[in-house]
Formats: sequence, structure tokens, C-alpha cells
Amino acid sequence: MVRRSVRVRGVVWLRRPLRVASGALASVVTLTVASSALASGPDGQQLATRGGKVVSLQAGGSAPFVIAHRGASRYAPENTLAAVDAAYRRGLVWVENDVQRTKDGRLIVLHDTTLNRTTNAAKVFPGRAPWRVGDFTAAEIARLDAGSWFGKRFAGEHVPTLADYLRRLDRHRQGLLLELKAPERYPGIERQTLRELRSLGWLDAAHLTNRLVIQSFCVRCVKRVHKLMPEVRTGILGRPSLSKLRRYARFADQINPRMSDVGSRWARVVHGLHGPHGRRLEIYAWDVGAQASVRAVRGRGVEGVID
Repeated sequence: MVRRSVRVRGVVWLRRPLRVASGALASVVTLTVASSALASGPDGQQLATRGGKVVSLQAGGSAPFVIAHRGASRYAPENTLAAVDAAYRRGLVWVENDVQRTKDGRLIVLHDTTLNRTTNAAKVFPGRAPWRVGDFTAAEIARLDAGSWFGKRFAGEHVPTLADYLRRLDRHRQGLLLELKAPERYPGIERQTLRELRSLGWLDAAHLTNRLVIQSFCVRCVKRVHKLMPEVRTGILGRPSLSKLRRYARFADQINPRMSDVGSRWARVVHGLHGPHGRRLEIYAWDVGAQASVRAVRGRGVEGVID
């Protein structure tokens, strides 16, 4: 595949096609137009990946920024290290994941609050239905196969710990949109997650500026994250009513709804507010729909998609 460069404000940037890991945006998008505050810091810093090459540029292009939902989950089993690698191979510099806690207090990356859909828990532990994440120790979960359900070549893929997941992202210099999944089941998970992020170097200036956002459907949990660590950018999942947006902007930088819930008036109100870090609130939409075009997505007024 031919690579081209483009000169912007006296700097030569890498320009190469990105094959979006999604049926929703199954066209070829150039990374020179895939940019936002997610990809760059408040002072215009750019996010670099492989060998220091910049893969995102100025905002204002025609294509939305794409975040790999649960990793490149159309190409590898969701929320696994294989899905992180698949996103990297496809040029996706941000991934989204889901964080939960085991019975013995370890943070792992898994979407469902039960283990049986994406692992062989029912076979390994047949008498422990409904196989809730919080009922199993980290060692028990480490025994499970989290890849065979997706395809034979992924047999033996494991449910990763958050620590292993962060190390893999650092290897690739990818950013993370981290969702606290069902935090009401795991009291104190906000503080624990921040503690683990800190221990692995993810709360330094570089990560905070360019490579980390924490989101949740639980508004009070997002607020708690902001209170514990105001420097961390945060997002609220869902579509809050217009009457709540101004209050939420005090502690959230993003409002991330289902695509079908994004209306033009609602989006204008969101974009008319500024978050706790002084930037305009952003919208990253999910559940985009397999037939959505780039034009249709951009027409909704969103900065990007989680897909």
C-alpha cells in the first residue's frame, strides 16, 4: 500500500489509508482527517505511534475519528490482547474496553458481567451458573479459553487483566477509552482503577493528555473519578436530557450516546458547553449500525464513533 505525506504548517505528516475495523464505516478513511481532542492534547500536541510517526492531524476533516470497540472485535475476540493487536495492525490508535473486578479483587477486561458468552466457563465450571465475574477468582478466570468461541485460531486466548491490557497498549502506543462496567457491583472500583493506572504509569502527563479517557453509564461514578483525579478526562455513556447537560459538564469531557439517540439540537447543546478541562464537550457515538456511511455519521454532529 502506497504511503503519502502531506505538509501542514511546515511539518510533514504521514498520510496513509486506514481500513476501519467496522461494518459501520467499511470504507477507507485517511488518518489525516481522523482527529479530535481524543487524539491531541489541549495545546495541540499530536498522538504518535509506530516509530514516532504521527497518525492523526488537525480536526475539521470529513471523516469521524474511529475508536476500536472492545479492540478490533470484528477481527479478533473482543476485549482480548488479540483484539488490541488487531486494532494496531489496522492503524487504529484508540481502543475501548470494559473493566470489572474478580472475587479476589483483581481488575480484568471483560464486557459481560457473566463469563459464559465469551469463555468456556460453563464447561470448566459446570456447577457455578450463572457464572458471574465477581464470583470467580482471577486464577479461575485465567484458566478459561476466551478465544475459541470466535474462531479456532484464537483458541487459548485469555481474559486479560487490566495490567496486561495496559502493557500491550503501551507497547503499541495506543490510547484507551476505559469503561467502568457495572461499577455498582464493585464498590470502590473507581479508586482501584486509578491506583492501577498510576502504578503502570498511565497517570503521567503524556497519558493524561493524549491517551486516556474513563467513561461509564454510572454518572455518579464518573463524577467520583473526576473528584479523585481531576486531571483525568472522563465521559458519560448514554444520552442525558438537555436539563442535565450543564451540570454534567462540570465533571465530564464527553457525552457518548447510542448513535440513534443523537439529534441535531441535542448535539448543538452538547457542543455549546465546555468540560472541566476547558474544551468543548465531545460526542463519541456507539451502536452505529452496519449500513451507516461516513457522511451519515458526520451529519449527526459527532466527533467520532466507538465501533
